[in-house]
Amino acid sequence: MPKQQVSRNVLKAPRAGRTAEAASFLLQWNDLSRRLFDDLAGCGAPELGWQPRRGANTIGMLLAHNAVVEVYWMLIATETFTPERLRKILGLDMDDDGMPLPAGSLPPANLRGRPLSWYRRLHDKARAFSTGAVRTLDGAAMNRVIRRPRRDGSRHDSNVRWILYHVLEHQAGHYGQMLLLRHLHADRRKK
Repeated sequence: MPKQQVSRNVLKAPRAGRTAEAASFLLQWNDLSRRLFDDLAGCGAPELGWQPRRGANTIGMLLAHNAVVEVYWMLIATETFTPERLRKILGLDMDDDGMPLPAGSLPPANLRGRPLSWYRRLHDKARAFSTGAVRTLDGAAMNRVIRRPRRDGSRHDSNVRWILYHVLEHQAGHYGQMLLLRHLHADRRKK
């Protein structure tokens, strides 16, 4: 009888974090990132910068955007956000990802020709910062509500737990977009 093939999906909780809950979010982010970069392996700079039409996002823009948004929200969660602090951590400003890109526009020049390794380093900087931030969170911090004014004068309230969830769902959504862009890029070459 041939040996049975077994497929396993096992997530091991990291030792980082003062709460198992916060550490679990970090674990999920890390697994999602591993899968994302596995799926993007072999993606060269031309594909990372390819647009299906002008004004559309590129894989590179989405990768930069995920890093910017992750650091932004973790700075919000730790109540230490300033634009200068974000720039110091990533070397990018809030708008350097080009999103939202105006209709008919090309991707931002600062991302042109960047290889996947550059985006991986950007991601790793964001994740290193987030890992340190998660390690500071205790049970009380997860329930803390952050009140932020919006540009339109309204207010947005969110607890830290929601912020960690939002980073996860945000990355997952853009991961799907990146996979779609890879398929569209491959399909255009077949025509």
